[in-house]
Amino acid sequence: MNCGRSKLWTGITGYFMEYQVLSEFVRVLKISRNSRIEAPLLQYLNYCFSNDYINNIIGHKFEFGGDLALYYVSFLRAVGNKLNKDTLCLLLKVHGDAVASFPLYEEALKFAHHGDKMIQTAIRALNLSIYNASDDMVYQYITTPPVSRYFSDMVSSLSKKFFHLDALVHDAEMRTRQKKEEILLETDKIVDDLYYLKDILGIGESRLSRAVTENLLRILIVPILLPLLQMGQSNGSNLSAVTSFYTISCLLQVIGGKGIFNFVAEVILYPHMTSSVRDAVQRDSTESDGHAKSILSEMGIVSSSHETEGAENNSLLTDTVSIKRSGILAHIFSENHSLLLASLFLLFILAETKDLHPLLAQMTGLSGMQYMIDVDGSIGNLLWKHMDVILNALLKVLASQPPYSILIQWHTGWFLRKLLICQGKGLSDHNFQLFNTSYQQSRECLQKELDGCWFDHIPEAFRNEWANCKAALQEASQCKDPFFVLELDVSQQTTDGDATSYCAWQRMVDNVKVFILHLQLKSTISKGELLEEPLLDSSAIADSSNTHASNGASASFGSEVGLGSGISCRISFSKAGIRDIYLIPVAKKTSGKVILAEKHPFRSQRGIVLAIAPLAGLIPKIDEDHPTWLHLQIREFEPKLYKSRVRGHRSGKSNHVADGRWTLGFPNAKACEAARLSILEETRKQRSSVESVLAPLLQNSCLGNLSESEDE
Repeated sequence: MNCGRSKLWTGITGYFMEYQVLSEFVRVLKISRNSRIEAPLLQYLNYCFSNDYINNIIGHKFEFGGDLALYYVSFLRAVGNKLNKDTLCLLLKVHGDAVASFPLYEEALKFAHHGDKMIQTAIRALNLSIYNASDDMVYQYITTPPVSRYFSDMVSSLSKKFFHLDALVHDAEMRTRQKKEEILLETDKIVDDLYYLKDILGIGESRLSRAVTENLLRILIVPILLPLLQMGQSNGSNLSAVTSFYTISCLLQVIGGKGIFNFVAEVILYPHMTSSVRDAVQRDSTESDGHAKSILSEMGIVSSSHETEGAENNSLLTDTVSIKRSGILAHIFSENHSLLLASLFLLFILAETKDLHPLLAQMTGLSGMQYMIDVDGSIGNLLWKHMDVILNALLKVLASQPPYSILIQWHTGWFLRKLLICQGKGLSDHNFQLFNTSYQQSRECLQKELDGCWFDHIPEAFRNEWANCKAALQEASQCKDPFFVLELDVSQQTTDGDATSYCAWQRMVDNVKVFILHLQLKSTISKGELLEEPLLDSSAIADSSNTHASNGASASFGSEVGLGSGISCRISFSKAGIRDIYLIPVAKKTSGKVILAEKHPFRSQRGIVLAIAPLAGLIPKIDEDHPTWLHLQIREFEPKLYKSRVRGHRSGKSNHVADGRWTLGFPNAKACEAARLSILEETRKQRSSVESVLAPLLQNSCLGNLSESEDE
């Protein structure tokens, strides 16, 4: 019987689709002038949409398998696309003045956490269509149990994702590269969920907003904040501090809103607030803040003013040592650099938002610092009071020996510049010396790259990275991706070894970035502004427009070159066998290459280029057992091709291009040694030109002496 019904239904739907029955109805209406035709057609359509037929189809107990779920959800989505405040009533079952059931919404929620991303996305789009088309009765139905459980389930699912993320971050067995990729995928899922919740809040309906906000506070924010700030007992299943800071930062950046911003700020600053400040904040509370306040009160986190007045003497305000060791300050003064930066980042987000109550903004110590040395008897300067110590902690990270990873140094520099601008004055003598130490270290690391296999790309790296680094330093806290908090924690764990030229290139670029960072910090300290352009000596840079293929400097595969300076040798190609060739190393200013050319068949002093390799990184080495063999290491990684494939700094994938090697055979040991020395000499010329380009930066001629700037 079921088989027969299935065939019948397939036949009917096939007929409707093949002959486009509905479009035929429309055509008949357009050409008809006879009510005897129009009336039955309208009666038929009314019959389809009345008597609960649509709801019966939606509520039918399908046996989902294969692609049926996708087709069903597409059907629900198609119905949802036609929803508005006028058509919504056709899909409701109403009892008196209340909605008794809403099959479209109820059935959609059954697929809310489906594993198929397409289905999940379609359901969320459908839900948003329903929320936008709803009236008071529907909003009441949606936000009343048991239907309202959808919102708590949504936030609970989000909470589980944060815990899964935390497990990934601290998985000691997973290789670093794989871990970064997994973390990136998980954070993308989390951010998608947060933006969906933001879309719901953006509808602006108070009952919807309350349902989302209260669940975020009860299920996610409060259980994370209290253990993090040592205001509640740990149950042994809390998120790690780093992931907790990432979670709260994400919530504030993506969802935000006055209620959540002020809630988080009050919890963080509560140990440092006097009763008068609390009263002032509560008096100015908006309706959106009230949701948060009621939850704080229910959980015993805040009290009324008369309750707190008597406890004022027991406040943490009376004990500076306790203040340093409690709440968020415990993380700011932590020896763990990830916690230091993560906790500062949360304060920066709070301080820079326009949604924060003015008194709370002043208490962060980043807004109106000079004004709020003492606001209404409270501390009023959470960071200002400890600014020198915090700057010292950040500078110790930069000046650490051996240096920390590029990620830690770079983000530390971002925080340092922010605080220097807020502080509005120079560094103390001790902090000044720490910065000088850090600056010299970054300069020495860059100079070491001049002996590396990518020294020829250093000027280009400066030009490519300068604007990006400048923009990153100026990035607002609200725009800065909190993903860096997790990256910092992972970067302190064991990294995968990689000895390819890609790894060496990445190290060179990182050292360029760190040196740019120090140049910009130095300019901020001495001049209060960032440098616009890198001061490079462009006169030493090779100009390809003034070279010709015949002189070797701009030779390409298949072109002709002169063999006058070439050294005769032999090489064995895997497919072409042994060939008699000429080795021609050539450098012109910052450009350098080694050419393998075969003698021209008709022109004895000319050759045809068979192969070309960069001069930098060749590391010519004579074989210990065969003194007539010369080994050359060939860079196979191509930065320009890599950049065309990689978009954005969050890519965790490396480029595993194996480096090549040439082995050349010479007539005798003397010729082999001559070839080695010739390569080294041309490399020296090229390196000298690169050093000339970098001289204005490395010789420190771009800025005056720091101590002199301070004295001024």
